[in-house]
Amino acid sequence: MTSKPTPGLRRRVGVAGAVTALVTTTLTGLAQQPATAAPGPVATHAVAVTAAERQAVLAYWTPQRIAALKTPSAQVPPVAKPDGAPWTRTDAVSRTVGRLFFTDHGEDSSCTATVLDSANRSTVVTAAHCVNNTDLIGEDNQWSRNVLFIPGYIDGRAPYGRFVARLSVVSPTWLLNDQIESLYDSYDQAFVVLHPNSDGRRVQDAVGAAQRIGYDVPGARVVHQFGYPRASSDEAREGLPEYTGERLAYCAGRAVEQQSTEDWPEPPGQWGTECVMGGGSSGGPRFTNFDRHTGLGTVVGDNSHGYIPGKRYLVGPQFSTAITRPLFQRAQHS
Repeated sequence: MTSKPTPGLRRRVGVAGAVTALVTTTLTGLAQQPATAAPGPVATHAVAVTAAERQAVLAYWTPQRIAALKTPSAQVPPVAKPDGAPWTRTDAVSRTVGRLFFTDHGEDSSCTATVLDSANRSTVVTAAHCVNNTDLIGEDNQWSRNVLFIPGYIDGRAPYGRFVARLSVVSPTWLLNDQIESLYDSYDQAFVVLHPNSDGRRVQDAVGAAQRIGYDVPGARVVHQFGYPRASSDEAREGLPEYTGERLAYCAGRAVEQQSTEDWPEPPGQWGTECVMGGGSSGGPRFTNFDRHTGLGTVVGDNSHGYIPGKRYLVGPQFSTAITRPLFQRAQHS
């Protein structure tokens, strides 16, 4: 397939193609490894292995560099709607969801990731385009560098510490992504294995909670989606604190499946609810059976891109036994 999407129909919401300003920086850190599709259902990339490499990532993400990714707040009245509101509770979701910082093709950026209940107590889930991506014309595939996760991030603070990525895990099929053919959308999911924080605590122990993962769950259900957006598709909410990347936002409602069109054939299994969260919310969790009192639920997919059949939806792949389970198994047992 070579057809291009209808303008406004589909847009990645995590990295350089997002509706947000990114800061161009000098690329530093580890030597880049070429992305090659390895045999089997899993491809991995060692991000920062040695103590020196880990320290270099921590040193890279200074408060000033992180602040440079913040969209300025606007002096507008707060708006709280089901399609994009601040999450103000102190609960499990406010601890397990956090910001994922990284460098993509020389530009600093951020996505969202979630702590999962895993064997190594060190695994988070996010979108594949947050850990491996091409340039804007679908060429020069690269793994993200300087990957750092801050769970519970709020207003520049890291209440549970900072966790450097050790290993990124994606499907080998994603490494063929060209940002043109929609068949790769089903593979826009990834797992990241983290080093302990400076106190020597693994992320699941540090935050004191973890979320379940679910496979092959029917998509047409009420969902809650979370993220750290740096932008909004609704101008009335552009610049609110929860749309500057500094605070957690969410959307809630019944999920719909993105439909194929003649201009943009879409693989089945892309689900999400009405949501105006923009760049930075990529990789955030899509929950079913979410308990608003405890902040716990089952992660059945991740935020990947926008879909606009009149209203804007934030959609992404529904996790499956065929694609997702081998990735998670490789990550949690690494």
